Amino acid sequence: MVLKFYTFPGATCGQRVATVLYEKKISYELVSVDVANREHKSSAYLEKHPFGNVPYIDDDGFILYESRAICRYLEAKYPNRGPKLVPSYTDLKATALFEQAASIETSNFDTHAGKAVHEAVLKPLYAKQPKDEARYEEAIKALSDKLDGYERILSKQKYLAGNEITLVDLFHLPYGALLAQGGSDLLTSKGSNIARWWKDISSRKSWQAVKDGILTSNVTFD
Repeated sequence: MVLKFYTFPGATCGQRVATVLYEKKISYELVSVDVANREHKSSAYLEKHPFGNVPYIDDDGFILYESRAICRYLEAKYPNRGPKLVPSYTDLKATALFEQAASIETSNFDTHAGKAVHEAVLKPLYAKQPKDEARYEEAIKALSDKLDGYERILSKQKYLAGNEITLVDLFHLPYGALLAQGGSDLLTSKGSNIARWWKDISSRKSWQAVKDGILTSNVTFD
């Protein structure tokens, strides 16, 4: 049975999952959620996703929400498809470094990039409200400070968890792309190692497919 993927094209968390689906060559049936008419807040939807957000997946009756959890599940279920995006749990040190990098992404990038993107892109687009310049600049300053740590890490290794790409690197793509759309060049100007890393991950075929509109239809891989 083909995995059912509930999201809508503009959802950043849906893009995160779609990138991993493409990396792992996992076919899926796209179920577009009508957010404009608040389908995600309906009682039927809340039975599947108690917080009324996107995305969630239905894998032959197994329901899972939260984009990062979905991505980890997909990697665990299909370890031999596409690149290995999580180290083997038998490798204690590699696993620890992966978990460290995962914490870095949520605590030091997502928090601040999300606020900046909300002010510069999402609020004007969906709420039809102007950007709060003070809040935006505060978020950009906080993110810039955190990226100093990224530059130090990436001066010593190719990716955030070591020299092999992992889910953690891919998790940065949706908000990272929207930062540029919102007017920030931090990921290309902050430091040479960050710029090198960002060029690497943002040029992957998976992200190019997502960026170019893969979330508008079902996707089938051989």
